[in-house]
Amino acid sequence: MRVLGICGSLQASSGNLELLRTAARLAPDGVEVVISDALRHLPLFNPDIEADGVPAPVAAWRRELADCDAVLIACPEYAYSLPGALKNGIDWVVSSSELYRKVAAVTAAVPYAERGQKGRDALLQTLDAVDVVLVSTQPIVRGEDAEQELLALLQRVIAGVQAEASS
Repeated sequence: MRVLGICGSLQASSGNLELLRTAARLAPDGVEVVISDALRHLPLFNPDIEADGVPAPVAAWRRELADCDAVLIACPEYAYSLPGALKNGIDWVVSSSELYRKVAAVTAAVPYAERGQKGRDALLQTLDAVDVVLVSTQPIVRGEDAEQELLALLQRVIAGVQAEASS
């Protein structure tokens, strides 16, 4: 099973990127968490660009999404919303449908559970446009239980993929 880790932040020292790296390290046998770096390479969404063909970074992003069984999105809150780079990435796949009915978990590395809720809410509203199959929207609170919470999240993703495969 292939899970694509998508970090909403482009910051090299992002706590959400570290969360995805931890998920990759903790993934159980048979599950590969691959972290995407595609968002930083995408042009700003503009349907007119595709008139001359799909830009290579967009094609690569779409392939990454098409080739995975699920997505794990770790997303900070920026100005009470989701980061622009993540929104841009989602916009590029609305019409091409790589996220349609894809199993997805949304999380964030946070100091306390309520932190970043508006950003996650904005992301969930955006993901509703592509009809993902959400299996979790809970943040991961930094601290001694974080790895256990992350393992539980991965188990929900695995169960979601298995349920979708059997339906």
